[in-house]
Amino acid sequence: MKPFVINRHGRLVFPANFFGELDFTVLDTLEQFTAVIERDFEAKAPTGTDILNRVESGSYPSRFELLRDLGQNLFWVNRYSMTMFDKRPMRWRDVPRQRDDVFLPVLTPWEDRERKVAAVERAYQELPARWAADTEDRVFDLLFDVFRHKLHHATELPAIKPTVAEFTAQPDALTFVMPDHDPDHHRFTMDEILDADEQVPELEALTRWAMVLHNLYPWDGSRTTLRPAAEIGPDDFVVTFHPRDRDVRAFIERVKQSRDTAPPFAATAPAEPVSPRTPYPPVRVREAFAVRPALEALAVVRGEHVCDNVDVIRNTSFSWSPMSAEEIAKKTGIRQRRYSARDPHHLALDAARAALAKSGREPDEIGAVLVSTCTSNRQIPSIACWVSGELGLAQTHTSMDMVAACAGLPYGLAEAVRQIQEVERPVLLVCVEKFSDKIGSARTSRMIFGDGASAMVVAPARDGAPVDVEVLQTYASGPASEVNSIIWPNPEFDNDITVYGPEVKSLVQRYLDQMLGELRDQTDPDDPGRSLLESIDLIVPHQANKTMILDLAAKAGLSEDQLYFNIESMGNVSAASIPIAVHDAVRDGVITRPQRIFAPGFGAGAVGGYVVLRVDPAIVADEVVLEPVETEHVFPTQRDRTTTDDVRVAFGE
Repeated sequence: MKPFVINRHGRLVFPANFFGELDFTVLDTLEQFTAVIERDFEAKAPTGTDILNRVESGSYPSRFELLRDLGQNLFWVNRYSMTMFDKRPMRWRDVPRQRDDVFLPVLTPWEDRERKVAAVERAYQELPARWAADTEDRVFDLLFDVFRHKLHHATELPAIKPTVAEFTAQPDALTFVMPDHDPDHHRFTMDEILDADEQVPELEALTRWAMVLHNLYPWDGSRTTLRPAAEIGPDDFVVTFHPRDRDVRAFIERVKQSRDTAPPFAATAPAEPVSPRTPYPPVRVREAFAVRPALEALAVVRGEHVCDNVDVIRNTSFSWSPMSAEEIAKKTGIRQRRYSARDPHHLALDAARAALAKSGREPDEIGAVLVSTCTSNRQIPSIACWVSGELGLAQTHTSMDMVAACAGLPYGLAEAVRQIQEVERPVLLVCVEKFSDKIGSARTSRMIFGDGASAMVVAPARDGAPVDVEVLQTYASGPASEVNSIIWPNPEFDNDITVYGPEVKSLVQRYLDQMLGELRDQTDPDDPGRSLLESIDLIVPHQANKTMILDLAAKAGLSEDQLYFNIESMGNVSAASIPIAVHDAVRDGVITRPQRIFAPGFGAGAVGGYVVLRVDPAIVADEVVLEPVETEHVFPTQRDRTTTDDVRVAFGE
């Protein structure tokens, strides 16, 4: 988990965006590691030569663009050291010579250093400020101090550094050497980094970059040279590199021993997808089931913190391309999303209690508890079992979690309708997601996802009462590229949730066409003379990406006024998105009387589905408004999270 923190200004800060630490437990080979480094540190970063060429060609319109390039270049220069090692200046005579966990970097002098440094300094002085000259000057002073004292070439740096013994065995190898070292050399505290406060969000992000990069060099760069072992005096200081934790050390050992291990299992190519021999027809509930479902309550809980697009830009990661808050809104239709410091099972419990209260049901009337989620922080007990216990249910027929991602509501209602056939009593369906701590520095995910929960009470309808759940349909699978279009955890992205946009768009288009085709082919249960599609009063789709959905809907012949969106203020809450949107459609006066709703969902795993609902505004409960929970004002580093060291201690090793 990579949680956000709230700084002393009351703003959201995402430490994973600028500290660059990785989870080495998910990396087995050097090739995997370098692939991550190439994507996150190299793909967007200019080299020193690139910066020189841009300076000499006059490509920088203002100081900001130059500062951004400097920052990305310096993160690239430190791509291996900041992800793997702690740097410790140490007197040469005190450096252990035979340990296998103390390393010295081997460095190649930087070509054209003076020319590149002078060009950057001159260009900065000549360029105009973009927003705030004082702030840009402070950022430049920090970045340029690192840049001008950089002595080595960065292109060919090895990921695994030599041990001290390996270094001394190379007579021509050069490393950092300084005549003395001040142990109190200035470093920014964690609070100073988290509490960076600038009016311009882009400059706030750059300020944090500069602080972090400054801290990567806890010594006086102006007095540092590169020397071979033979020219290092006993009282000179060198910069030793130490693995950040046991997981990094274990990774280094795996890499060094890789020649002696068997090659990894080679995955076979996925089979070509084939269509079902016969189609899966939608389930017409009145015709398929004896016990007809009624919706008695709908309650929602939103994350208590608003994360708007400006917050996203304030936390720009060094691996991102330039983008403004307005560009995020244009690309996604999202201006803010909601985040919670609470765990998803607590959000689920709050929503469940509110739904029960609205329905007037007591816990002992509930026959089953179902939870749709793809972001649970717990496996045993499941959220559904935990909620059952917290509500005081001594026994249920079923309490279980379902992973159907963005199709969580259709899947959940399909199971709820089946359950009431068996138990003939109310079923509690909860849809809950918490993405904010599973995103890391992946920009696509950070732009889109949010946190929230909803709960519905689905009960047997009274004799003569209208049927509220009229048609159900669920799908899954497809081409392997679509099945894997959204992945969490994803080792290739440090186990963060990852979205592959073109593949997502492909599966949405495929399912939307299929869904609308089925609605056109189905007759209205109340009026066989017209199609089911013609009977729909409002479409409340899964709130995936407004821009994408409207584009695909237009291609399918739907107009924007037929659809309801709340994604602008909620973001994508996966399984919880449709029920929260239905709640907001009532709140916004879009649903003012019992109406027939078409609710399609589609997403991760190439799951899809829809439900045709009759929604009565009377079932909507007053919103549960959560008070903000104070987050610890400390950086949750990888060392603060559970590691293999913690597991060994727990088991007495």
